[in-house]
Amino acid sequence: MYNMTFVQKLQKACRKNNSLLCVGLDPDPAKMPAGQDTASFCKAIIKATSAYVCAYKPNLAFFEALGDNGITILKDVLKSIPEYIVTIADAKRGDIGNTATAYAKALYDDLGFDCVTLSPYMGYDSIEPFIKYHNKGVFLLCRTSNSGAADFQQLKIQDGRFLYEVVAQKASEWNTAGNIGLVVGATAPDELKIIRNMCSDMILLVPGVGAQGGDIEKTVRMAIDKNSQGVVINSSRQIIYASKEENFAQKAAMAAKALRDEINQYR
Repeated sequence: MYNMTFVQKLQKACRKNNSLLCVGLDPDPAKMPAGQDTASFCKAIIKATSAYVCAYKPNLAFFEALGDNGITILKDVLKSIPEYIVTIADAKRGDIGNTATAYAKALYDDLGFDCVTLSPYMGYDSIEPFIKYHNKGVFLLCRTSNSGAADFQQLKIQDGRFLYEVVAQKASEWNTAGNIGLVVGATAPDELKIIRNMCSDMILLVPGVGAQGGDIEKTVRMAIDKNSQGVVINSSRQIIYASKEENFAQKAAMAAKALRDEINQYR
């Protein structure tokens, strides 16, 4: 077991593998190679790519969609992740306090995740039960990478700021334990730069490279902190579905190494 904070564990993993790369585990049976079940597919991807990443981000929806055995499969997959590598629950939870307390217990105590993605829409009381786990981390959705993100996140409030800027400010105010980060998409490089300037010491989780088309060089240069760290860049489909053939794990490893090295090129 790691007797360290989420941030310390992440920093150690980044140093060990010289990596800011996170691989998202989104196991879609329709896209997986023939003959692979979810557990064997994910474990093969992990075994092949673990030397090149600082984190893995299982998307809970893909495991929940498997029915009664989904959580059992997820636990099996989590056990195959090397202990020093950070695990991020891509859960996007966000509910009232007593419900959030139950979610935190499930994700941290039962499943053992190091951190979780959360929606901040319902305010501080929906976040507090998670950040009370001082050795765990949260990533609040701030300026996401999906095409509909602007519907709300770029709305202006009365003082002229965008809503995503208010989220970033609130996150900074709530970050008294140093365990809050922000999700900011690579598809919004201008906003990424603004958020980094606002939150100079916070960790940013950046999806949107690869299949969603985010520019690697811009992403790295906009997102890194003064120490050329402070960012976790996620890629899912580009890596885990690099091939549908028997060599899928080898191809995933090649894709992960190439992306890690490209990221490091611009640090």
